[in-house]
Amino acid sequence: MNDRSFGKALAAEFVGTFWLVLGGCGSAVLAAAFPQLGIGFAGVALAFGLTVLTGAYALGPISGGHFNPAVSLGLTVAGRFSANRLPGYVVAQVVGAAAAAAVLYAIATGKAGAQIGGFATNGYGEHSPGGYSMNAALVTEVVMTAVFLLVILGVTARRAAAGFGGLAIGLCLTLIHLISIPVDNTSVNPARSTGVALFGPAYAASELWLFWTAPLVGAVLGALIWRLVLAGRDD
Repeated sequence: MNDRSFGKALAAEFVGTFWLVLGGCGSAVLAAAFPQLGIGFAGVALAFGLTVLTGAYALGPISGGHFNPAVSLGLTVAGRFSANRLPGYVVAQVVGAAAAAAVLYAIATGKAGAQIGGFATNGYGEHSPGGYSMNAALVTEVVMTAVFLLVILGVTARRAAAGFGGLAIGLCLTLIHLISIPVDNTSVNPARSTGVALFGPAYAASELWLFWTAPLVGAVLGALIWRLVLAGRDD
């Protein structure tokens, strides 16, 4: 990949991560905050899945459609992505997430008496939607991210049915959110967690370490399981 192509890939990762945070977290902050709209946890989960699905098909041909530092790391460990490009992707993803959070904050505070609440940040213990412990959040993030990587690696393998990868990945992320929103508001994506933590309540920054550490560990675990157990010769 030449410098120009790599620059386009970084721009695509910025835009894709921006869209993921704006669409997914935006649905939680703007729509789910109003019960009469009726989207609830299921609507937020679907919103996250739809952002990845649409982003994967629109931007995947340019950058691979990672939109997530954990995914980029997992693909690197699995031998599907160059380690030399990893730092650039992570920076583009985090900056895209922060930019989306800034836009969302501007929208959410654009009415009299606006209250942003948790601002779709991740948390555990007293900051968990369901009151789940730090250990529960840690296990959830590791396992969910590992499974996410397994699905990504499986549906993008050469032997997989062509053209359906983005759909499967989007639906997988939807299911992950349906399971884990009550535990910690679902991360499986350090960039997504960082972006909203910059504008959310103070606790979000102090608990951010878990939402970097656990997804990255889970991504490596998923990639190793794929390489050692599930990969075929043509993958």
